[in-house]
Amino acid sequence: MTKSSISLIVLLFISSLAYNQEIIDKVIAVVGEKPILFSEVQSQKMQLAQQGMEISPSMDCYLLEELMLQQLLIHQAEIDSIEVTEEMVKSELDQRIQYFSAQIGGIDKLEEYYGKSVQEIRDEFYVQIEDKMKAQKMQQEIIGEILVSPKEVRSYFREIPADSIPFINSKVKVSQIILAPALSYQQKIETKNRLNKIRDRIISNEISFSVAAEFYSEDPGTKVAGGNFGWVDRGDFVPEFDALAYTIPLNTVSEVFESPYGYHILKVEKRRGEQYYGSHILIKNKIADKDLVTIKQKLDQIASEIANGKLSWDNAVTKYANKENNKSNGIVFNEATGEAYWDMQTIDKNLFFAISALEIDEISSPQYYEDPSGNIGYRIFKLIDRTSPHMANLNDDYEFIQQYALSQKQMVTIDKWVQKTAKSTYVFIDPVYQSCNNNSKWINNPW
Repeated sequence: MTKSSISLIVLLFISSLAYNQEIIDKVIAVVGEKPILFSEVQSQKMQLAQQGMEISPSMDCYLLEELMLQQLLIHQAEIDSIEVTEEMVKSELDQRIQYFSAQIGGIDKLEEYYGKSVQEIRDEFYVQIEDKMKAQKMQQEIIGEILVSPKEVRSYFREIPADSIPFINSKVKVSQIILAPALSYQQKIETKNRLNKIRDRIISNEISFSVAAEFYSEDPGTKVAGGNFGWVDRGDFVPEFDALAYTIPLNTVSEVFESPYGYHILKVEKRRGEQYYGSHILIKNKIADKDLVTIKQKLDQIASEIANGKLSWDNAVTKYANKENNKSNGIVFNEATGEAYWDMQTIDKNLFFAISALEIDEISSPQYYEDPSGNIGYRIFKLIDRTSPHMANLNDDYEFIQQYALSQKQMVTIDKWVQKTAKSTYVFIDPVYQSCNNNSKWINNPW
């Protein structure tokens, strides 16, 4: 999920709090047929303050312009028949609801906090999400094909005042080899049998489902709630869940089934359309300690062969790394930025401790590893590159400066588009806000 997706879903909920606190409201701008309210600006300002951002006197002007720009983009998207399908909106909304519920402690907590069912929340915010996506698609139509030439990048950099040139933290580029023990058939059978025994005790009323979940389940997110995962949508969980959730009778315990996380039993208590409510118990497949020791020793051997020149790192990645690891030639990408380089100020803590003392081309000792699905193993790292902290320059930071130059060119293009489009669109700005610095491109129209 992108940062913009996260910020929007948080904004939607914070906006509701702002209304609950009875902010004095009035229309402060109109773009097309859409009024923009004082409370909308204050809600966004509240969000930024909660994130620790310093609120300047000009913040209201900035936020109002952002809201006006979004509405102008939506207005033009509707005129140009920019299509955002129902499926696209539902998918985006589901991702945001799922993220926010995870942050707040589950679907039940979200419903309790908001005082509405998840479906009611979806219905309420459907139009806002649809509008946001229309604005994004319209903006992409305007700036999607903009590029910057090397000449423009150099010109942009030369125009940056000397005291405003950004400082670049040390960055690292890292490659890894991950090895995980393969589960044996016997290990899987033992896990399945263990869960079958728990299921038998539940079926015979020796123990309740919720108590069994609290004692035995290995899903930390649900065991404290007796295995309850609340209301979820079809597709929120792995396909194995959906396959059973709509076929087993309500309030019965499913047979033991397997997923990438291990083995489960499932009890569905309610269903409504594409949603179901229930509980589960997870028992993870156990990796024998001796298998982990073997993996660790294997990685020690690989590192030794590389150090002795018997094997190159690239060949070791090709020969030993798992499929996902191999797709990127072992490079550990920063998922937040999509870049191969990690800023040492914001690097993943496990990665930091593994490579902080390494020299370039040096290989780490084996490090314990657990992936998002709970699969465990060991990995070794190679430090490919480390940059020194420095003031940005064209030789070392061309891509970084290029991105800023591109953003600047896109902003200029958007401003020109606003100035042109506003002339044929009804725009009203409350006199209190007409002194804002950026209003000239909005109010220079015949309305």
